[in-house]
Amino acid sequence: MFLNDNLKIFSGTGNPKLSEAVCKYLKMPIGGANVDKFPDGEKAIKLEDDVRGRDCFVIQSTCDPVDENLMELLIYLDCLKRASAERITAVIPYFGYARQDRKAEGRVPITAKLVANLLTKAGADRVLTIDLHAQQLQGFFDIPVDHLTGGLVLGRYFKEKKIPNLTIVSPDVGNMKIAAKYAGYLGGELAIVHKKRVSGSEVEASEIIGKVEGRNILMCDDIIATAGTICSAASLVKQRGALSIYVGATHGVFAGPALERLDLAPIDEIVVTDTIPLTKRSKELSIIKVLSISGMLGEAIKRIHRDESISSLFTNL
Repeated sequence: MFLNDNLKIFSGTGNPKLSEAVCKYLKMPIGGANVDKFPDGEKAIKLEDDVRGRDCFVIQSTCDPVDENLMELLIYLDCLKRASAERITAVIPYFGYARQDRKAEGRVPITAKLVANLLTKAGADRVLTIDLHAQQLQGFFDIPVDHLTGGLVLGRYFKEKKIPNLTIVSPDVGNMKIAAKYAGYLGGELAIVHKKRVSGSEVEASEIIGKVEGRNILMCDDIIATAGTICSAASLVKQRGALSIYVGATHGVFAGPALERLDLAPIDEIVVTDTIPLTKRSKELSIIKVLSISGMLGEAIKRIHRDESISSLFTNL
């Protein structure tokens, strides 16, 4: 075993393959637990390993089905707390409800804050997550939050590709800082697309600041949900004379019409990480490539367990 017996890592059902890869990196088994359902759909969890006085981590992405995976995580945390675990870390590679982080209009909730409160109340002593939709969500928690970035994995991949005549395009104004960091890391030029949101799932790209004609394009974001922003931006830069178009994102949510849009868009390659497992339909789209963040997560878990610094893992590009 890579680490001592005081460390226990458990897996939710949201992304079991990622949990297996993390434990493989750490050369240790996944903690024993039975996750079952009652006939009426209620979740039931029973730990099969002794966790009294141990440092416990639960890996669970709160992806689709979001509410079911979130409830399972809360039950897991409560189970560990009542079994007298010494410290409990909720490892949430993809944090659902992160986009509901403010009151954009009247009579709406701030669900990201609600989820933060639920996790703390259920028993989490700290949270380990990757690329929250808005970094200020870390302040929603009254417990420590370790916020890693998938950009370390994505950036390394695109640097190894050595794409010539590269321009990093921010698909919207809000993504400018991320695009600028990629441009500095990869040595490319920078361009920005101005977009107008038509509806909750549809956007319209209208103008580009910067040169894209005769250039290879890389667009990077934290999440691809309905793919409206990415596809609209890709179509615009292609119309303006761009050559190859690459897209990188930490979280491949691919909700609603996303896959149909991406299939029709002038995109040569879409690179995401395994924070969210691909659906069968996603796997059929040949332009999608998945990179694993298991090594980064495993290293973070090891350092947290040993009370070592993990700042090098969440330092941006």
